[in-house]
Amino acid sequence: MIIKPKVRGFVCVTAHPTGCSAHIQQQIDYVKAKGPIKPGPKKVLVIGASTGFGLSSRITAAFGSGASTVGIFYERPSEEGRPATPGWYNTIAFTKAAKAAGLYAANLNGDAFSDDIKKQALEIIARDLGQVDLVVYSLASPRRVHPKTGAVHKSTLQPIGAPYTNKTVDTDKGLVTEITIQPADETGIADTTAVMGGEDWEMWMQALLDAKLLAPGATAISYTYIGPIHTWPIYRDGTIGRAKLDLERACHAIDAKLKTAVGGRALISVNKALVTQASSAIPVVPLYISILYKVMKATGTHEGCIEQIQRLFSTQLYASTQPKLDSEGRVRVDDWEMRPEIQTAISEIWPKVTTENLPQLTDIAGYRTEFLKMFGFGLPGIDYEAEVEPHQTML
Repeated sequence: MIIKPKVRGFVCVTAHPTGCSAHIQQQIDYVKAKGPIKPGPKKVLVIGASTGFGLSSRITAAFGSGASTVGIFYERPSEEGRPATPGWYNTIAFTKAAKAAGLYAANLNGDAFSDDIKKQALEIIARDLGQVDLVVYSLASPRRVHPKTGAVHKSTLQPIGAPYTNKTVDTDKGLVTEITIQPADETGIADTTAVMGGEDWEMWMQALLDAKLLAPGATAISYTYIGPIHTWPIYRDGTIGRAKLDLERACHAIDAKLKTAVGGRALISVNKALVTQASSAIPVVPLYISILYKVMKATGTHEGCIEQIQRLFSTQLYASTQPKLDSEGRVRVDDWEMRPEIQTAISEIWPKVTTENLPQLTDIAGYRTEFLKMFGFGLPGIDYEAEVEPHQTML
């Protein structure tokens, strides 16, 4: 079939297998060009491995440090007349490239919140790797079925305490409008924390510890975002921010356990705002990202997912010096984004943006390009008018 992008709201409901493969190869080529991360990880578990920061972490570990990787994800294979999700094609492309390079790569498709997937993952690690020295926790899910209670928790993207009004952009239509978001109630806050907080990360780490599958000195890492004042009401001070505070709570608890059990560590990395499937769903944030990209590209400091994670691994996690931590003990690779001159420029542009001047004042074109690349569209050298086989089998 000929596959074209079909964008509905903040998601593209189609994905191009050849384009996804080319996007993976771009990231692999970048990591290889940066040179080896010699003291890097060798046996890695990535929970949330098929898109975004988790995928880039898997690519960086494998092609930067020659690591064996186990990837956990929840993706839909192709169906009759319907392509698979991009994460499905991404993982197939990664696995082919890894095996061609002589690297071990195992995949597990299912609900990472469930006890069953945890059990299967532990069995794979015990059988094939013995132990892992890095665990990357990078899940982005709208819902969670709690493995102990059976309760279904659904996350919300809401402020807390009062309604929030600000500019946002329809990235598909290019319309800048004002949006008002009503505040979450206590149930919404609790449900978002249950989905996006740290409890499941703790469950994963406890399961690995109990099974003695963590190597001496093992590292566990998860990712968060803080961002500028423009997005605080919907992000840092909203339901997501409350969940991320719980993620940091979990990090401290995991860190204490790892230090005692294996001489290891747990870290939170504060990453840059980037176009991901998760960030595209958050009101206001796509407009901020469009302005951010404009400003950072002009200063030569722009990074995508793979550039960000490669820098995290090479200059923080596996450098000759200890990671540079902020006052809360977090690694900061959002440091370039949060430079005063960058944020001042964004603050000057923000109130001026309208539908009419959106292309001039922001990098909405770059946003759209990055968005479509996540689904395998717009990659150079791909004939998007050609028939392509959507049915691809996971290796």
